[in-house]
Amino acid sequence: MTSSTSRPAISVEWEGETIIVSNVERDLPAPSTGDERGEVLTAGAANPMVPLPADAWHAVARAVVTPETVAMQLRPSKSSAGGLLMEEHVEGATLRSVLSKAWLFELFPGIQPRTGMEAMEVPDPRVEGTTDDGQPCTLLRYTYKDFAHLKRHVWQTVQGTLALNSYAPSILSRKVTRALITHPVEFAFEDGTESVYGLVVRDGITRLASAWKVLAGPESDADKAATTAVQALFGTVSPARHGEGKPLTQRIAASREARRTTLANEFARGWAGSEPTLRAIQIAQTFVVPVQITVGAQQHAGGGPALAAEDLFDDAMRSILASVHLEFKEWSPAAQNVEVATRALKRVMQLGLGSLRRDELQVVYGLAVGRTLPEELPKEYGDDAIPGTALWRAVYLVHSLAHPGLFGPLKEQSKAIKGDRRMSDKGFAALLGPIVDHPWRNKKRDVTKQARNAWANGGVLTKDVLTRPWRPVPTTDFTSLVKAALRGDDNARGTLAVAGGIALIADKMLTRNVGSALMAPKEKGGVPFRANVNDVIGDLARQDNELGLWTLALAAQRFEVERLPRNSATALQIIRKPAETDQANDYVHVVVDLSASDRIARDAAGQPLALTQWDVVWASDERRARKEVARRNPPAAPQGAGALPRQNAAGAALPGTSGAASSDQPAAQLAADNRRTLKDALDDARHALDELTRLEPELGTWPPLFTTDSLKQLHTVAQDLKHDLYQRLKALNDAVEQEEQEEREEEEEAEDGLAESGN
Repeated sequence: MTSSTSRPAISVEWEGETIIVSNVERDLPAPSTGDERGEVLTAGAANPMVPLPADAWHAVARAVVTPETVAMQLRPSKSSAGGLLMEEHVEGATLRSVLSKAWLFELFPGIQPRTGMEAMEVPDPRVEGTTDDGQPCTLLRYTYKDFAHLKRHVWQTVQGTLALNSYAPSILSRKVTRALITHPVEFAFEDGTESVYGLVVRDGITRLASAWKVLAGPESDADKAATTAVQALFGTVSPARHGEGKPLTQRIAASREARRTTLANEFARGWAGSEPTLRAIQIAQTFVVPVQITVGAQQHAGGGPALAAEDLFDDAMRSILASVHLEFKEWSPAAQNVEVATRALKRVMQLGLGSLRRDELQVVYGLAVGRTLPEELPKEYGDDAIPGTALWRAVYLVHSLAHPGLFGPLKEQSKAIKGDRRMSDKGFAALLGPIVDHPWRNKKRDVTKQARNAWANGGVLTKDVLTRPWRPVPTTDFTSLVKAALRGDDNARGTLAVAGGIALIADKMLTRNVGSALMAPKEKGGVPFRANVNDVIGDLARQDNELGLWTLALAAQRFEVERLPRNSATALQIIRKPAETDQANDYVHVVVDLSASDRIARDAAGQPLALTQWDVVWASDERRARKEVARRNPPAAPQGAGALPRQNAAGAALPGTSGAASSDQPAAQLAADNRRTLKDALDDARHALDELTRLEPELGTWPPLFTTDSLKQLHTVAQDLKHDLYQRLKALNDAVEQEEQEEREEEEEAEDGLAESGN
């Protein structure tokens, strides 16, 4: 058993600093016996308030250090059927939990909201709730492609969490002091591998990952800590065919128990003398952690639509987590947006708000949280004409969430959850971005940030989409909707606006405040005039705008989930792929030519012209675009027909062009102008070198593209510039790292303070 004898504090060196270890124990807890674990199964099965399958109770019993105390909490008393279970009342449900300590090796990290809404390499599993005789159950099913997917996901979660933050020094000093919120989980696999049962951590993933960091050692980074966790949790066990040997769950559990025994022996050797070694302290401080295990969920009685029983527990748990992390230890904006939107939808369902039927709300909710897959659209909507694609999932999701019978109540509930006095249409659109982009988030990760910014600038929530009744028109050919749209069919116009707009945003053909590069060259993301994203899409979808409607139709028709088009701004300007690789990419959004039979503009070689953001904005309001270009680029321009000195957004000539800056111009403005000039010059240099490389095969054998002397001169200038920029970047990074370190220390102090008050 654990010793309670007080011992003097011990000082250890950890990552260059001295850590005071104040509560290291002399002995580790002894492993539980089979009879003790059996008490948990018996008590759990006898309590009607906590319906869980036997495999889930086995997972609970294996995880806890003292099964007998958990069994005591589960046994009903004369005054309470729930026994000593802790109760939490949340929207629509009451959750019941046991408090205990658990072996670190028995806790799996759940989906990390802090990183789960980012573009991660390994996709999250599909999450489904379970029921017991129609009643909600706290066992969730996480479905992975295969066993390797589960291991990679655990590694990514630990590594990604530690890349954001780590409490390792605090845990080394005082252990994990605040309970991790957990519940049973079934890891299921699409390839037919038998399920694995365990406990998953929902709140406290950073503390869990930090404990693995402590166990991995002071020289370990996030990668090493993640590898340590995966090796400990899964060992070298591999799936076997059904019917061959012991179940996979038992074999993995036996592997973890063997590793705990090895670790306990290592601890004993490390504290053979009067003082423990650093390794012994690492083991002692992380061997067990406090946990709150949710084992029961009861739905509140009441009228009006409610969540399905299988959705109740996960939503109740997410409500608890979001109530903490929207205010304290905030999640990323994308993570917050998803939580707010899905919780608002849940409230609308529970309160019976809006005019949509319960079955319609269930479908919308399934789409929003990712439980309903795109290929299930025809089944869910009872229409085989609906293509089961990611883009059509987005269309139906936006149509439902922007439906007049749902949009108002959703905005009100979202506003209440965020604690804001008001929420604009743009604010609501920002909530939709990370929900809509879920199917292609990983494949288009290079433009995810810009796409979400475009949603925050209005997205596809045009005036007509929000105010005019319309329904999606299922089709496998979006161009077939143009004729109907030109006749004024609101269903066709709405479908094209949403589908085409989503495609343009997802592929960075339309970005936030599209006038930020006003009058810059087309190939550099320039636009002819400023406009919000939703206004541009609304104008593209006007009944009298044939050019705009065809732009939307072709964008939607050519949209691909698995990759970015070659004319994506990021693919061309940031990734800088070789020219031959770029040309090999046949996915491209195209310029519209209304005189062509297929409405696709082509160059002299017959190749489609690649669409730019300039073309999109131009197509939204051709008359305004021509007027703005004429105003800013008069025919009498001194540099030749159609040319202008490079100008800033206010029309003032930039340094180095034909208009000189006033000597009394503020220094800040001069600096801004020169930064813009520097970037333009670098872009021009890159473009010129690319063009020279392209022309080189056509030059013949003489003269050479560069002479030795000319190339040396260019190289010297480039190297000097690179050195200056690097030194500035290094200074900025050093300052940022110092600021982040100070913030981490403040956060750790704040959390430690809360932990102490909780204990």
